[in-house]
Amino acid sequence: MKSSTAKLPFHSSSRLLPRRILNRVFALIYSAAISALFYHHGRTLLRTTTTATFLSFCTSLTMLTSDIILAFMWLNSQAFRLNPVSAQPFPENLQQVLNRPEDFPALDVFICTADPSKEPPMTVAATALSAMAYDYPAEKLSVYVSDDGGSELTLFALMEASKFGKEWLPFCRENRVMERCPEAYFGSGFPICNSETQKIKRHRDLFQGRGLGSSLCND
Repeated sequence: MKSSTAKLPFHSSSRLLPRRILNRVFALIYSAAISALFYHHGRTLLRTTTTATFLSFCTSLTMLTSDIILAFMWLNSQAFRLNPVSAQPFPENLQQVLNRPEDFPALDVFICTADPSKEPPMTVAATALSAMAYDYPAEKLSVYVSDDGGSELTLFALMEASKFGKEWLPFCRENRVMERCPEAYFGSGFPICNSETQKIKRHRDLFQGRGLGSSLCND
């Protein structure tokens, strides 16, 4: 058993993408262009030291400095383009290697928000519910919401989400729901064919209505 599971890819496998050749050719041409630009700046700088005014010398030096900074920024970005890969995860193999829930590593999910007018509190609450509904041992999963704006509306939406989550999370685990966001699940167009799903939908509508109602009162 140990030898068979040792051959399984635990995290992901990756393959090189064909566009890496074009990226390397472009980087080579771009490097040649930058070298020619620096050569031009160097010759211009040498001429201004002997024939031009101090103002022209400062202008040439400033342009050279800015081009050096931009070239440095471009060079740093090439690390992500010279060898691009496509990764494929294998979550099903994790359960074959880690049989007990206590063997799973701890997972922390951070959700950041700041402005309730640009990031609706109901969307933040739905994101938190989606993360809490992951197919992962509940005792190993922690979800944190960071609200830089300190919005009372966002806090209220999360409080309502915690009440709805007591029914939504067991429903997702028992029915192996893949669309764990309530809006995505009930808006997918699948027919609601049993009483349990209808009950969850009614509670979702009530949860959404409270959140939207508080939003209107706040406005």
